[in-house]
Amino acid sequence: MSKINFITAGESHGPLLTAIISGLPAGFKIDVGKINKQLQKRQLGYGRGGRMKIEKDKVRVLSGVRNSVTLGSPITLQIMNRDFLNWKDTMDPILLDQRDEKVEIPRPGHADYAGIKKYGFNDIRNVLERSSARETAIRVVVGGLCRQFLENIGIKFFSHVTRIGKVSIKDKVYNNELLELANNSAVRCIDKVASEQMEKEIDNAKLLGDSIGGIFQVVVKNLPIGLGSYVHWDERLSSKISSHILGIPAIKGIEFGKGFNSAKILGKDYHDEFTVKNGKISRDSNNAGGLEGGMTNGEPLVINAVMKPIPTLTNPLKSFNIKTKEKVVAHKERTDSCAVPAASIVAENVIAIPLLDAFLNRFGRDSWKIIKKRFKDENGIN
Repeated sequence: MSKINFITAGESHGPLLTAIISGLPAGFKIDVGKINKQLQKRQLGYGRGGRMKIEKDKVRVLSGVRNSVTLGSPITLQIMNRDFLNWKDTMDPILLDQRDEKVEIPRPGHADYAGIKKYGFNDIRNVLERSSARETAIRVVVGGLCRQFLENIGIKFFSHVTRIGKVSIKDKVYNNELLELANNSAVRCIDKVASEQMEKEIDNAKLLGDSIGGIFQVVVKNLPIGLGSYVHWDERLSSKISSHILGIPAIKGIEFGKGFNSAKILGKDYHDEFTVKNGKISRDSNNAGGLEGGMTNGEPLVINAVMKPIPTLTNPLKSFNIKTKEKVVAHKERTDSCAVPAASIVAENVIAIPLLDAFLNRFGRDSWKIIKKRFKDENGIN
């Protein structure tokens, strides 16, 4: 990205997770409580495992902010891993006499086997601790911070689950009030009947010692026209958004608007025609999902992403011992039976990172007061 840069560090059962983010404007008052609320929502969801009973994620802000106001310098953010106390003998960064046995049995579907081959490890623990989806907690913090800038100018973020296993809801245009209903559902589904059926899908998978995946949707409203660019492939907002969403573990596909269903219809039925009424321009539809030519077009940004079933199963799959090559069942770690609702919260927040980057690229980067004035002047907002 051209304006915002960040890096995360930390292992799943290590002492803490850390992020350092640079490029955020000075003079913006942050709300730590709002970030913690997003962290709390990430920990909820039908099908989550025992880890969520241990962790009570809260962010610590260590630099780049004074009296809750951004300074324009790099911001350091941390989340403590409470479970580290149970793993200290195994995961202490310095301790030499670590007494835990090596993990030598890879799990199908995980980074385990490819990771040890890539880095030359003989202990899969060195791979699974960093490849764990626990890392998404600190990315929610980064995204949650970025979204506050955009919410300050009226941009709204929503997410909801549209499918778990065989149960799905119909694709249609959703208003803000309906999208907010996701926060009242254990599976983040806005349809009450479908929610109950989705919970049964998760229960059935758990009963079998299995896991189940699904699809979630993220909707971002009130984006200004022209974020992103068509002039270079890597400046297209669709490219940048995709990298952040596909960077969430277990996400196997993304689509914008009609997405793959576009293959079934003719151009005349797909493209969003213009309507001009009293000098105001609008669209008859939003099949493009708010993006044309890699840029926002003023319509709501709509993406769908599919999450595969989590590969750590309580009824494990066939595997082998990397040392002896003996055929055995896969290694087991504490796991969720379904994390689609949690993934929707992760996506709802991390999507704010490329969106804010594109916004700053358009309207400036140093002082939030000046940036906000430029935005208001161009859009005729008092």
